[in-house]
Amino acid sequence: MNFKDERDLYARLVRAWQDPVPVIGGSSQDTTVDHNALWTKKGSFAEQMMFLDATTYLPDDILVKVDRAAMSTSLETRVPFLDHRIVEFSASLPLEMKIRNGQGKWVVRGLLDRYVPRKLIERPKSGFGIPIHEWLRGPMRGWAEDLLSEKRLREDGYFDVNSLRVAWKDHLSGKKNMQYCLWSVLMFQAWLVAYK
Repeated sequence: MNFKDERDLYARLVRAWQDPVPVIGGSSQDTTVDHNALWTKKGSFAEQMMFLDATTYLPDDILVKVDRAAMSTSLETRVPFLDHRIVEFSASLPLEMKIRNGQGKWVVRGLLDRYVPRKLIERPKSGFGIPIHEWLRGPMRGWAEDLLSEKRLREDGYFDVNSLRVAWKDHLSGKKNMQYCLWSVLMFQAWLVAYK
C-alpha cells in the first residue's frame, strides 16, 4: 500500500475509493479523519486509530447496523461495553494492557478467563458481513451489469466510465474485491433509475 504518513495510511484503510474518485470532476473531500484536531490527541498511532474508530466507525456504522437489525425484529439490544465508565476506564489504560503479543482485548480476555471456559472465548470471530462480493459475481451480476453498463454510465454522465468499468472487470475476474466501491456506485445508480 502506498501512503505518505500514518494519517494517510489510516485514511486509505477507511476509504472505499482512493484518489482518483470515479466521479466526473470530483475529488476526495475532507472527512472527520482529515481534521487536524483529532490527530493532536495524546498517544501512539494505534491509540489514535482506536480513538478515530470509536468516534466515527462505531457510531456511524456498527451501532447503526445493530440498531436497524434490532428494530426490524423488535429486539431490545444493549451495548454494555459502551457504558461511559467502561469507556473512560479503557481509555485510561496503557496500550500494553489493550494489545499484548499481537492479541487485542487483553484485559477482557484475562477477566473472562476467570469465569468462562477458554473454548468459548478463543473462537473465530463471527461477524455479520454480507457477501456482496459473491452476490455481485453471482445472483446480482445482471442487475449490476445493467447499472454499470458503459452505455448507461455515459448517458448519465456522473461517473468516469473507464475507471468504473476497470473496477467492475477486476471484481468479476476475482483480481480485486471491489465490493464496497462498486456498491456505493450501484446504490446511486439504482436511485437514479428509480427517480428519473
